[in-house]
Amino acid sequence: MISQEVKDFILEDVVSRFLRYVQVWTTSDVNSSTFPSTKSQYELGKILVKELEGLNLENIVLDDRCYVYADLPASEALKKAKPIGLIAHLDTSEMVSGKNVKPVIHKKYGGEPIHFSQKKDLSLSIKDSPELENYVGFDIITSSGDTLLGADDKAGIAEIMTVCAVWNKYPQFKHGPITLCFTPDEEIGKGTDHIDKSRLPDVCYTLDGSDMGELEIECFDARKAIITFNGVSVHPGYAKNLLVNAIQIASRFIAELPEYQTPEHTEDREGFYHLSQLSGNVEKATASIILRAFDSKENEKRKAYLNQLKDLYELKYPGLKIEIQYLYQYKNMLTYLEKQPEVIDFAKEAIQMAEIDLNIHLIRGGTDGARLSEMGIPTPNLFTGGMLFHSRKEYIPTISMQKACEVIIHLAELWSKQ
Repeated sequence: MISQEVKDFILEDVVSRFLRYVQVWTTSDVNSSTFPSTKSQYELGKILVKELEGLNLENIVLDDRCYVYADLPASEALKKAKPIGLIAHLDTSEMVSGKNVKPVIHKKYGGEPIHFSQKKDLSLSIKDSPELENYVGFDIITSSGDTLLGADDKAGIAEIMTVCAVWNKYPQFKHGPITLCFTPDEEIGKGTDHIDKSRLPDVCYTLDGSDMGELEIECFDARKAIITFNGVSVHPGYAKNLLVNAIQIASRFIAELPEYQTPEHTEDREGFYHLSQLSGNVEKATASIILRAFDSKENEKRKAYLNQLKDLYELKYPGLKIEIQYLYQYKNMLTYLEKQPEVIDFAKEAIQMAEIDLNIHLIRGGTDGARLSEMGIPTPNLFTGGMLFHSRKEYIPTISMQKACEVIIHLAELWSKQ
């Protein structure tokens, strides 16, 4: 059991840390040629190193790739317990600015629309996020409206750090060996590209999920298609039967993708095509399309359809050459987690021990955990409490952060008995 005294400490500590962390600019950059993609991510890494030192963790490292590692020794008599890892990411999405975040606490939310001081035409309501109704009476944190909030994933970092503070202050909470890892560039799909697998235990958990009580054990099978259209440039005054306009043809090609299989028309287990970039000119154009499905066979069908379109368009437009490069991104993590069911079972039990409803949730995306699971380290994803990620309306109820911390404490206790 976790006493009210400890719960009060958790709530105060996790909110304080979260408010500090979100004000550090850590937006990643998909177009960068460096790793990490932005130097500002190091600034949060340095802050965490200093705080970890104050919490008496060991083997603390901020490496030259901006990964933070630290080890928490086991409680007395539990040194032989099975180690586990806790993982969260440093960066925030580039979809909305993450610079100069000004967090705002809305005390005892009453159910009315929340307004933003820096964007008067913006509001957050239960219509935007029906889950908000569950948090009437609790404190809600948002940005001031001109940026995202950064709960993805600074809430996860704050929760892990707060639990370390609990273990430091209240030794009655027992745990085996714990390894922490904070990763850069997760938002651009590179969070595990340079991770030191030797620093991680055989079982890990990411804290990168959303609503309170969620446990995510299944994600998309993810591919990417980079399609290059090579046309023929001719002066438009003399172009008849000669000009092959690459970017115009590329637009027609993209329009052939079924609209009902796009992100804005799909949900739950439905996969999609998603055009993420289209650029070029008359002579050459390039399109980037991500392919998503929970079953890899569906993605193979999507690849086959793109290949058929390629052949058709090359016949229709003599002189046109289309090249398609397919990139594998990550697999559905359930494939790997099912082989070690106790990793899932303990997470379920820990959520129930925190006296909240368990919600097994599909990830319509991916996490560091998907890549780690494929690398041989089963890594389910636990909730952090944040909602409407990557938007100006992003919010997090403080009770959700408290409960996420409680889940980690229970999870470590369960593993310490192994």
